[in-house]
Amino acid sequence: MEGQVIIALAIAIPVILFPAAFVWYLNIGGVFQAVREARTRKVAEKATTK
Repeated sequence: MEGQVIIALAIAIPVILFPAAFVWYLNIGGVFQAVREARTRKVAEKATTK
């Protein structure tokens, strides 16, 4: 019985964690992209006001 629980956990944990890690990765990528776009907008705005 104990071996079956360990095998079930070994299979279930990656199945649950992989989608969560993938969504987290996409969110972090979106944050970095937004920061990068904000910086380029700020630089372009400074260049036009001078």
